[in-house]
Amino acid sequence: MKKQQLAFVFTLIAAFAFSASAQTTQPTPPVEDEGEVIKVNSRLVVVPVSILDANGQPVLGLKAEDFLLAEENKVQQIEQISDAEKVPLEIALLIDVSSSVNKIFELEKSAAAQFLQGVMRPEDRATIFLITDKPILLQTRDTAEKTSVNVRSIAQTKSSTAFYDSVTTAARYLNANSQPRSRRVILSLSDGEDNYSEITRNPTIAAYKNLDVNKLTQKDLDQRANQTLKAHTRAQTVVLKSLQNADTVFYSINASGPSVKLNIASQRAQTALQQFADETGGTAFLPQFITEKNSASFEKRNIQILDNIFRQISAELRAQYLLQYYSEASFPDNKYVKLDVNLNNPQKLRVRARKGYFVKN
Repeated sequence: MKKQQLAFVFTLIAAFAFSASAQTTQPTPPVEDEGEVIKVNSRLVVVPVSILDANGQPVLGLKAEDFLLAEENKVQQIEQISDAEKVPLEIALLIDVSSSVNKIFELEKSAAAQFLQGVMRPEDRATIFLITDKPILLQTRDTAEKTSVNVRSIAQTKSSTAFYDSVTTAARYLNANSQPRSRRVILSLSDGEDNYSEITRNPTIAAYKNLDVNKLTQKDLDQRANQTLKAHTRAQTVVLKSLQNADTVFYSINASGPSVKLNIASQRAQTALQQFADETGGTAFLPQFITEKNSASFEKRNIQILDNIFRQISAELRAQYLLQYYSEASFPDNKYVKLDVNLNNPQKLRVRARKGYFVKN
């Protein structure tokens, strides 16, 4: 089956899956098989946290005693705290160049390039991944200047979209190549709609292999659509686990706007983007860009929207702390451990932090 045909089948399946999934909410990541409990003395846990005031400005200079951190409702002792000024930043920029890219692709690239030049310091590094029918590492770790030039030169393609594979690959790359104790961030410019990742592609091929789609009953279609939905749920858990294992904060900009409400695939994608951001301490943006007219005034408005988004991301990164503590709890491998981060004296400050981690004994 050709890639374009397979992508069409996925879209068809998603339409039939709506009735089965419309009343299903995305849970906090499902826990995989836990296996035997392994006793450990302690494990180091790194918790990225951003603190902003009521005006969205970064709050700097906080100390360990200003934070209240709990693991599974048990308060933990913070051993070390590092603020943004003292910790290098590692950014993986994921740019969707598949056939689903939006009408403001060029504006997004330009705004992203300017953002990198504004937020990155000489010691910081950025990496570029392209989201196509497979993850493409366009640029390994490099400076803001080099990355900005490469971002502006990226062209669109007509390929399918392996979104899950791309995020997982980027998270694992950051985990393996980032500077020690660095602040790690993934910024995705994509609608998040996946139709070609390996973890979702193979189950769909198996479900429809040697079948004539035109002869399937509604019940058959619903059953196979449900299989596809389960494959996406499993894939999202894999992605989230990769992000958590790499101590990576996830940000996304989805240019689809209100159109995400038009079909189940778009809704599912945006829900996943929001979950990845919420669970890691990032933000999932769904701006309402203006695409009806192609005039200077509309372009100016869209540029302003993008500038506001990148300013917010920049503020959050400048307000980012790395809290580190040693967990002495005995948890089984792969258990999802819930975290809760607050301030002892909130003062209307906004706390954005990862909500948990997967145990690696």
